[in-house]
Amino acid sequence: MRTTGAAPARRILHACLAVLALFCALPALAATLTISPGESIQGAIERAAPGDVIEVARGYYTENLLIAKPLTLRGLNRPTLSGGLKDDTIRVTSPDVVIEGLIVRDSGDSLLRQNSGIYLWPGAHRAVVRNCDLTYNLFGLWIEKADDVRIEHNVITGKRDYRSSQRGNGIQLYNTKRAQIIGNEISFVRDALYVDVSHDALFRGNRLHHARYGTHYMNSYRNLWEDNDVYMNRGGLALMEVRDQKVRNNRVWANSDHGIMLRTIQDSLVENNVIAGNNRGFFIYDAEYNTLLGNLVVDNVVGTHLWAGSKNNKVERNDFIANREQVRYVGAKDELWGVKDGNHWSNYLGWDRNGDAVGDVPYEANDLVDRLSWQHPMLKLLLASPAVQTLRLVGQQFPLLRAPSVVDPKPRMQPTHNNWREWLGRYFPGSR
Repeated sequence: MRTTGAAPARRILHACLAVLALFCALPALAATLTISPGESIQGAIERAAPGDVIEVARGYYTENLLIAKPLTLRGLNRPTLSGGLKDDTIRVTSPDVVIEGLIVRDSGDSLLRQNSGIYLWPGAHRAVVRNCDLTYNLFGLWIEKADDVRIEHNVITGKRDYRSSQRGNGIQLYNTKRAQIIGNEISFVRDALYVDVSHDALFRGNRLHHARYGTHYMNSYRNLWEDNDVYMNRGGLALMEVRDQKVRNNRVWANSDHGIMLRTIQDSLVENNVIAGNNRGFFIYDAEYNTLLGNLVVDNVVGTHLWAGSKNNKVERNDFIANREQVRYVGAKDELWGVKDGNHWSNYLGWDRNGDAVGDVPYEANDLVDRLSWQHPMLKLLLASPAVQTLRLVGQQFPLLRAPSVVDPKPRMQPTHNNWREWLGRYFPGSR
């Protein structure tokens, strides 16, 4: 005997099970836990479910936190979290963690263990750290094998009473992909940004000052560096053993050694930067197949120091203005710059008879006297003497005595940057 109601009942049961499965698959609503002074933040982290929000009320907390699940740790009215001068103040081992609105301080000082204010451990992908003050930590942020992190609008200062070599870096990236480092201010650390084996990153709108290097790149590819201010460091931007970099619209000034170092770098674009008041504006070493376009190199002791086989670079439409020495070039043959559009040289003494805004005779950056003055610095005391001026003239008239130089066949008569005077006199204290 057939039961006519069995099939509809089974269909209703299956439908109910499907609806139940759908509800089970939906994420649970995040809970918010609020922590007050005297309570344990770590205890709240242990109680929280993945995706929860922990809000920390204003106060002073001394803990070393471990975040091993995805959640948001949010400070209300900027509470202070101290690591008690030991270990990492916060260690994150889970992906999808957000930390915001905290004062994070007082990590340990072991360089061996890389003690940090916030240590993003391998696998802490998609972490966000924003609107925090990280102060008196050895490393501000150490980010290791964590991809797609976003670090934005933080203020990072190191252990200012330590010698520079004993400090950690402000932000250290190691073996990461697609990091976004945006709008941070970093100072009084060893290197403000240290980037090693980290690719496809964005560095935008940061202020980096009072460090050894503003940024120190090693073995990193396809990174974009733009609209940053890098000043009052020993070295501004140090791009070493890298390729496919874009470095544009930055302001690099008053660094005691170099503004932008391009060392063992290929296939990169360096454009529309201001490099002012440094000991050396550009320091270019073993660099090939790069493009330097539209930069303002102004009021440096040496505008560009070029050597060690740096060749096959396109150098066009740059302004070299009021540098005591425009180019210091060490090479066996002439290096041509400005072949297509030319560059502007403030010490160019040629003329423009046809009015096309391009000089009629090529610009040569160095001559025999320049090379002698590098070998014998005391010669600079006599540069204005008739004997040295005669030696310059003789070197120009007799090709055998001519020194290899950077040569610009199309020197531009007028600069592109009309605001160049604004950058005069910005020096590292005591450097002039």
